[in-house]
Amino acid sequence: MSGEVELSLQDLRVVARHAAGCAREVLALFEAERPGDGRPRAAVEAADAFADGAARTVLQRTTALAAHRAAAEAPPGAAREAARAAGSAAAAAYLHPLARATQVRHVLGAAASAARAAELAVGGDEAVGAAWIERARQRATPGLVAVLRRYPAAPTGGNRTSRLVAALDAALRA
Repeated sequence: MSGEVELSLQDLRVVARHAAGCAREVLALFEAERPGDGRPRAAVEAADAFADGAARTVLQRTTALAAHRAAAEAPPGAAREAARAAGSAAAAAYLHPLARATQVRHVLGAAASAARAAELAVGGDEAVGAAWIERARQRATPGLVAVLRRYPAAPTGGNRTSRLVAALDAALRA
């Protein structure tokens, strides 16, 4: 598959809503370790606002970048992954219509990072991540699945977060 997929503003809102919901569940992991750093929360709030009908503006881009900077500044672990989930949620407003498997990470990256954060919060237990992926699957709406199916399947392999993306992708396509 090559070229572009069709994406409406409503499609982007559906992706942002799912991503924000997943990221919101692990925000406390970041905030417990980095109190006073509101960048990830601001990113989730920007994703929520967009999902609720606000215009797609520079707010989503700037808060996404700020949350990813917060992740880079956090030590490796649950807090870093929670901030990545928040950054991915805000960035969902700018999902690219490129028909490439790599775009699946932009659709499901917040969910996968949230699952990884939950795993790391309990010492790396992959069963916890699998349970979070199942929760993300259950949270997915038919609209999210319809957007996902416009893209090729996520690549398998890679790091743990990439494998979580692939597992969620496979579950949603099944």
